[in-house]
Amino acid sequence: MAFLTFRGGVHPYDGKELSKEKPVREYFPGKEMVYPLSQHIGAPAQSVVKKGDYVLAGQKIAEMGGFVSAPIHSSVSGVVKELKKVRNNVGAMVDAIVIENDEKYETVEFTPAESLKELTKEEIIGRIKDAGVVGMGGAGFPTHVKLSPKEPDKIEYVLVNGAECEPYLTSDYRRMLEQPDWIIGGLKCILKLFDHAKGYICIEDNKPDCIEKLTELVKDEPRIEVAPLKTKYPQGAERCLIAAVSGREINSSMLPADAGCVVDNIDTVCAVYRAVMKGEPVMDRIVTVTGDAVAEPGNFKVRLGTSFAELLEEAGGLKTPAKKIISGGPMMGFAMFDYHVPVVKTSSALLCMSEDEVSENEPTACINCGRCVSACPARLVPSRLATYSEHGREDLFVKYNGMECVECGCCSFACPAKRPLTQSMRSMRKMVLANRRKPK
Repeated sequence: MAFLTFRGGVHPYDGKELSKEKPVREYFPGKEMVYPLSQHIGAPAQSVVKKGDYVLAGQKIAEMGGFVSAPIHSSVSGVVKELKKVRNNVGAMVDAIVIENDEKYETVEFTPAESLKELTKEEIIGRIKDAGVVGMGGAGFPTHVKLSPKEPDKIEYVLVNGAECEPYLTSDYRRMLEQPDWIIGGLKCILKLFDHAKGYICIEDNKPDCIEKLTELVKDEPRIEVAPLKTKYPQGAERCLIAAVSGREINSSMLPADAGCVVDNIDTVCAVYRAVMKGEPVMDRIVTVTGDAVAEPGNFKVRLGTSFAELLEEAGGLKTPAKKIISGGPMMGFAMFDYHVPVVKTSSALLCMSEDEVSENEPTACINCGRCVSACPARLVPSRLATYSEHGREDLFVKYNGMECVECGCCSFACPAKRPLTQSMRSMRKMVLANRRKPK
């Protein structure tokens, strides 16, 4: 069997053995649920409830704040306690709705679809939009916008990203094993929007059980097939996945739709299925709690708004002090200094490490070995671009294609001098984008 892949990449220790064999178990949260209004790319949602209101699970508590935005729904029943500023999982202070969970979990009545055949394309998009579905792999882009390209007839590939190439994460793996019908059902919903597209469920070859199971389930589906991928980081990055499966390439000025592709994460596709066929909004997700400092690593079905601190206790707490805490994976996740932040739509994992290897390694001078160049999937020269960033040379950074960096971390991982290459380029990219937004 040939495994699809891309140029560049690295092979970090994956750490998946800590939690991959742990079936998903549901966690019922404590009293206080916190719902940040910024759980997606774009405009924050706008609250439609006030202090003292009683809400049901599944009830909309915040509506879209703009075209690129998404509504937010309560995941529990209870009383709105307050609206206040909270710190989210990336360290920013954002507006949030706080609900006191009455632990009754009374739910609004959902309206399932009778059949997919009876739904129009507009109704499918409407259901996805109303359910608040966003990219749940970490990007958080509103899915109804992604699935509404200007020229839908030119979409030829719908790629379901089941690579899960980020080390330690196993939530998508468990979803593929435990609920493959939701994945296939969600992909069918998306394929109905694109008449000329074929669906590909893309899975790395370190998950042979998932490849076997889903291949068997789609054997009679002419528009769906499984695309086995070579295990390599960042195989699941949007550009890398498109290049591996379709042979097409995009850059920072293009969207996947420009290459005739749509890419959605496993959990996102499941959310699409639940929204379209069951009428359910996004109220929960699977979160991996793992790392060598965690007593009992596992995968949990978690209601949005639940505190990471509670979730960590459900995983047995810490068996050793954690020197590094990360929301997400070690390559592209965000370092945290406090567990008391809420689970949101883009929260894939809580990673607790007993050692902070990055901070313990003192950077030294570049030795011009070229390893960062070999590892870079965007075919850049990270050592040079990082130097431009450190010296504030925005002009040279842009000239030598620094804006094509996808911030995957491969260069920092491969660098024997332990230079913070990705961090330097990320800072300069933010500066360039900010300057572009300034009025002329």
